[in-house]
Amino acid sequence: MTNLELEAKWKEKFEGLALSDTLKEIGLDTPVMTQRLGADPYAIVYEDRVYLYMTGDLYEYNEDGTVKPNSFSLINKLNVISSDDLVNWTDHGTIYAASKDGAAKWGNNSWAPAVAYKEIDGKTKFFIYFANGGNGIGVLTSDSPVGPFTDPIDRALISRATPNCANVDWLFDPAVLVDDDGSAYIYFGGGVPRGKIANPGTGRIAKLGADMISLDGEPIAFDIPYLFEDSGINKIGDTYYYSYCTNWNVDEEGTKKYGFTNANIAYMTSKNPMGPFTYQGVVLLNPGSYYGCYGNNHHCMFEFNGEWYIAYHTQILEQMLGISGGYRSTSITKITVNEDGTIATVPNVDRHSLVQQKYLNPYERVEAETMATMGGLNTTQADEVSKTYGSGNMAVSDIDTGDWLALYGVDFGEKGATSFTAAVKAEAGTVGAIQIRLDTADGETVGYLEIGEGADGTSYMEYSAELLKKVTGVHNLIFVFYGENYSVDYWKFQ
Repeated sequence: MTNLELEAKWKEKFEGLALSDTLKEIGLDTPVMTQRLGADPYAIVYEDRVYLYMTGDLYEYNEDGTVKPNSFSLINKLNVISSDDLVNWTDHGTIYAASKDGAAKWGNNSWAPAVAYKEIDGKTKFFIYFANGGNGIGVLTSDSPVGPFTDPIDRALISRATPNCANVDWLFDPAVLVDDDGSAYIYFGGGVPRGKIANPGTGRIAKLGADMISLDGEPIAFDIPYLFEDSGINKIGDTYYYSYCTNWNVDEEGTKKYGFTNANIAYMTSKNPMGPFTYQGVVLLNPGSYYGCYGNNHHCMFEFNGEWYIAYHTQILEQMLGISGGYRSTSITKITVNEDGTIATVPNVDRHSLVQQKYLNPYERVEAETMATMGGLNTTQADEVSKTYGSGNMAVSDIDTGDWLALYGVDFGEKGATSFTAAVKAEAGTVGAIQIRLDTADGETVGYLEIGEGADGTSYMEYSAELLKKVTGVHNLIFVFYGENYSVDYWKFQ
C-alpha cells in the first residue's frame, strides 16, 4: 500500500481522535517515568548511560476499589530505566527481587536499591543491594545493568546477626561506593531511638569484601546529626560525601546549629571512606517545599557528562490523581558543586529544568519502550529471559485507540527520513495503525504504519511504510496508536 493510500485509509480515523490522558504533558522532563511508580532512586553511570533503579511502589486498594495508604509491605520488585540524554528513558522492566517468585526467595520485600559495578576476574559484574523491609540487606548480581539478576548467597548480606547491627532501628537504605583502588564500602541504617533525636546513632559503615558479596570486617557506627534514613555516598576529587535524610523531629536547636529542618537531604564530608565525617550543609529541602506535597525524602547524587544531579522522589503523581497514600515517583534536578567542594542547596525545582544531553538518533534501532512521556500505555516483558526475571527486553503494551508516546529531540539530519519500520506482535485478525506526528500532540502528521497483516500473536514482525514527506531536522516525535491487541518492541527510520 502506498503512503497516499495509507493516508486515505487512516487519516479520517485519526482526525479528532481524543488522546489518552497523561500525567506528564509534552515538554515536561519529570517525573522520569509515569507508566509505573518508582521510589528511592539510585543511579549509576555505565557506558555513557544513566541507569536508575527504584523501589517498585504498588497501589493498594480497599474493597470498594479506592486507593488506601501505601503500607510498603507488598513491595518485592525493583524498577530499572536508563537514558543517555536525561529526558528520553528506556524502560528495562521490573526486577523480581524478593519473595518466592523473586531472586531472593528468603526475603519478603525489596526497598531502596543501591547499585554498583566492578570488574572481578576480568569481567564486569553488577550488584544490587536492597532492603528486606527494615530488617536486613540482600545482594543480587548480574553480568548486565538490566539483568537477569540472581542471588549469589541465598541469604541476607547484613542482618540482625551481623556484628554491631542488632540495635539498628532500621536495618535498611544502603548506599555503595567502589573506590578508585577497587575497594568497596556500604553505608546503611536509620531510625530514631527514643531520646536520641539529635544523634540517633543508627548509621553504619562496612567495608565490602573483594567479591562484593561479603563483608570485610565488622560494621562501625558513626555520628550523623538528626539522622532519619536514606544513605547516599559519592566521591568528588579526593573527598567522600555522605548524604542522608534528616528526621522529622528537628528542633530549634538543630536548625540553628545545622541549618536544616525536617526531612531535608543533608551531607557530610571526609577524607576517608570510613570517616569520621564532618557536617557541611543541605542539598535538597523536602519535596513538599517545592511541590506542596510533603512526604518521606529519598535521594541519590550522580555525575553525568561533567555535571552533577540529584534524583529524588515525590508524591506529585498521586497528588495529580487526587490520591494521598505515600505513593512515590522519581524526578531529577541539577545541583551545583562549588569550587571549594561545597554543594549548594537546590533553591527550587520544576518539571522542565533538565537540558537534553544529546539528540536521539532515529536511524538506529530504538526500543519502543523508550519515551519522554506517554498517555495510556504500559510495558511488558518481550522475551523469555525478561518474563522469567522481570527485567531485560521490554515492549510497549496495553495499547488502545488514542494512546500515545512522545520522544524529545529526535534528529533526522539534513538528508532526512523517508520510511519507518516497527516490530509489532499482534493477535490474528488485528487491524491497527501507528500515526507519526511531529513536535506537539496535535502536530503535523508525516506518516502512517498499518499493522496486523500476517499476525499470529506469537512473534514480533517488522512492518514498514513510506512517509508522507521527507522529515529533516530536530523534532519531538509522537506516535499515536489505533486499535488494540498488539505490542511494539522497537522501531527505526530509514
